[in-house]
Amino acid sequence: MTLLNTFDLTYPIVQAPMAGATTPELAATVSNFGGLGSLGSGTTAPDVLNDHINTLKSLTNRPFMINLMVLSEHDSNTLDSEIPAWLTKYYQENNIEMALPKRPALSFVEQLQVLYDNPVPVASFTFGIISAEQVQSLKDLGTRVIGTANHPLEAKAWADIGVDAVCIQGAEAGGHRGGWLPQSANDPMGLLTLISQTRACTDIPLIAAGGIMTGQAIKAIQTAGAELAQIGTAFLTTDTCGINDIYKQALLDASQDKRSSETRLTRLFSGKQARGLLNDYLRDFSQFESAHELPPYPQLNAMTKDLRAHAKNNLDAEHQSLWAGQGVALVRQESTIELLERLVKDL
Repeated sequence: MTLLNTFDLTYPIVQAPMAGATTPELAATVSNFGGLGSLGSGTTAPDVLNDHINTLKSLTNRPFMINLMVLSEHDSNTLDSEIPAWLTKYYQENNIEMALPKRPALSFVEQLQVLYDNPVPVASFTFGIISAEQVQSLKDLGTRVIGTANHPLEAKAWADIGVDAVCIQGAEAGGHRGGWLPQSANDPMGLLTLISQTRACTDIPLIAAGGIMTGQAIKAIQTAGAELAQIGTAFLTTDTCGINDIYKQALLDASQDKRSSETRLTRLFSGKQARGLLNDYLRDFSQFESAHELPPYPQLNAMTKDLRAHAKNNLDAEHQSLWAGQGVALVRQESTIELLERLVKDL
C-alpha cells in the first residue's frame, strides 16, 4: 500500500509543520487541494490546539496533520542554566526587558492528550520519540502516525514501534532539525544520502524533507526511494502563511539578490540545531555557537524569546530567527494555490 493511499492523498505533497508559521487556513488549503496540510503545534497551548483542530475540521473534510515536539516533563519544566553573558549584555545594551517564563516549554503530555480527546487524521512527532504504546493508542483512534528523523538509526527506531511512515530531514531543511541522537547533529546528512542509507536499514515508507522547491525535486526524491515530499520554505512566502511581514520580505529579498540567500545551521536562537538565513545575530555571536557554551533546548529558546519579540515589534530582520532551507533562493510571492499548481504541473 502506498502512502498516497494510506493518507488518502491526490498528490505526493506534505506541507511542512512549521511551528509559528502554519495556520489552519494554510493547512486546509493544502489538504483541500489533495496534499497533506499540517499545523506545527509544538508551541501551541492545549486549549488553542483543540480550537485549531476544530477549525481545521470545519475547513476541510480531507486528511490533515498535527505535529508535536516530544519533550520530557523535566525538559519542559527545567530552567536551571545560566543566561549566557553575551545574551545578558545584548539585552542591557538594547534596553530590552527579559522576563523568563516559569517553565521553558509547554507540556507534551498535555498536548498529546488533546489528540486522544479530539482525534486527528494524522499526527507527527519531532525532537524525540514516543512509545510503542502511545503509537498504538493513536492508531486505535484512527490516527496515522509519522515520526521525524535526521539519521537512519532514528528512522529505524520509529519503524520498530510501528509508525506508518518516517519523515527524514536532510541537512538542507529549514527550521529545527527533528532528530535526537548525537549522530544526527554531529554529522548532518544531505537528503539523498539520508534516503539511501535509511533505505538500507529499514523498509518503512519515507517522506523526504530538505531543499525541495519544485516538481522536479519531488520526482528526484521519489526516484531515490521516498514516496512523499515534505515542503516548508516554499510555503513561507504564500498568502496563507502566518509569518510576519519582515520575515517574509527577508525571504523574498534572498530570492531577488537584495540580500544573501546564505543559510546556517545554528543553535544560537534555541539551543537546538536549526537552519535559517544568515543575519547580524548569527554573525555577531557565532563564536558562542559550540554546544558546550550554550544552554540546551528549550532553555535557550526561552531566554531569547524577548529578544526575538523585540526584533519583530521593531521591524528588525537582523535579530529574528529567519528559518529557511537551502532552497530559499527559489521562493516566490504567490498564493498557496499558485504554489501547489506549480508543484504538480511537472509531476
